[in-house]
Amino acid sequence: MRMHRQFYINGTWCDPIAGQDLPVINPSTEEPCAIISLGGVADTDLAVASAKAALPGWMHTPPAERLELVKRILHEYKARAEDMAQAMSMEMGAPIDLARASQYGAGTWHISNFITAFEQIEFDAPLNAHSPEDRIIREAVGVCALITPWNWPMNQVTLKVIPALLAGCTMVLKPSEIAPLSSIVWSEIMDAAGTPKGVYNMVNGDGPGVGTQLSGHPDVDMVSFTGSTRAGIAISKNAAETLKRVHLELGGKGANLVFADADAGAVKRGVQHCFQNSGQSCNAPTRMLVQREIYDAAVETAREVAEATTVGPANASGRHIGPVVSQAQYDKIQGLIETGIAEGARLVAGGLGRPDGLNRGYFVRPTVFADVTNDMTIAREEIFGPVLSIIPFQTEAEAVRIANDTVYGLTNYVQSQDGTRRNRLARQLRAGMIEMNGRSRSAGSPFGGMKHSGNGREGGVWGIEDFLEVKAVSGWDSAAG
Repeated sequence: MRMHRQFYINGTWCDPIAGQDLPVINPSTEEPCAIISLGGVADTDLAVASAKAALPGWMHTPPAERLELVKRILHEYKARAEDMAQAMSMEMGAPIDLARASQYGAGTWHISNFITAFEQIEFDAPLNAHSPEDRIIREAVGVCALITPWNWPMNQVTLKVIPALLAGCTMVLKPSEIAPLSSIVWSEIMDAAGTPKGVYNMVNGDGPGVGTQLSGHPDVDMVSFTGSTRAGIAISKNAAETLKRVHLELGGKGANLVFADADAGAVKRGVQHCFQNSGQSCNAPTRMLVQREIYDAAVETAREVAEATTVGPANASGRHIGPVVSQAQYDKIQGLIETGIAEGARLVAGGLGRPDGLNRGYFVRPTVFADVTNDMTIAREEIFGPVLSIIPFQTEAEAVRIANDTVYGLTNYVQSQDGTRRNRLARQLRAGMIEMNGRSRSAGSPFGGMKHSGNGREGGVWGIEDFLEVKAVSGWDSAAG
């Protein structure tokens, strides 16, 4: 078993001051695979103090130097590809092939895209051509608390750490205590890349402990959090006492609108997307809204896809889905499946219990419900497991009403060959992102939602700007440089 009790503070690995041991559970086996320490107030304070001390020097470094550091981080990240994939597979249950491709690959994708986006940021420029004595300066927001989840570890770490570095911020990272091993590897990467002391710090802890300490800390200027809406609300309330900036990337209940003129692969694609990463994605299309003309055929296709989806341990190669992350998550999903049955949804595939042949590990049967109404619990709550709800509709207006009838607003999807309809729906659907006909968003596109799905945007220029303050200066002497 691995022992990872130390934290990374002020450029060194140090023992906890007020640590408490916590086993990290391998969700495929339900057995401990590592021991970490949860930090206490003294550990949090030390990390924040290190970041605060490093801020004046780092925020005033030339932007080109910050860019060079990020390029070195990308080089080191690529050198640790297999270590990173193995860590994520073990800690949160991603099948190893998925961990090597998508989970690890999300990091290279985001770092590379931020390097490109950085060229578009003007840190110091005139207000306009007619106001030579007015200057707009963009500078670091300050010390940032970065709180990341377990479902896509490096996706979220890179979406926060890299733009914060490029903006000139210093930071304390608190990864999920459920899946901390990849962030330990990440901290080794940051060290190997030559990150200046105090600029980047990492303290393990849970939400009520280190998370709460960071979000309410008077010397933290900004909190960037990804996780549940419930936790996001708690963080916002705690941060309000010190008036710090709060960026939230929260839950979702994505609607996938499948019209009668959708392409032949639309339903299959939607089911597979829902089940990806064992359904543990905030942008998963978990509500499939299907036009009546093709409803029965769509339900049958969804059943076939679910029954063909294999489930297996994370260390096995293949295109299967792995376990969900924890006992608590498994129990929550089982409870919601039971509620779906009790409320009258038609169980088409899957259901309660583990898949055949798997009697240990947090494995969930790929599940499809049909004849769901939007007032049912499974249509309202984020399940965060491989569970799809299919809802019929007659008209486009009805589909829009159902899709928007949710507290969430992260990602919606449209499947139709009618370009005019797609464009119309892109404006009518209340979500931060709309993806149509299986087309993923391009490099540099912002990620984020509205309503209970959070605020702010990650990725591209928008992701860097979230870590910048805008300073307006008058009386600037252009001749003085």
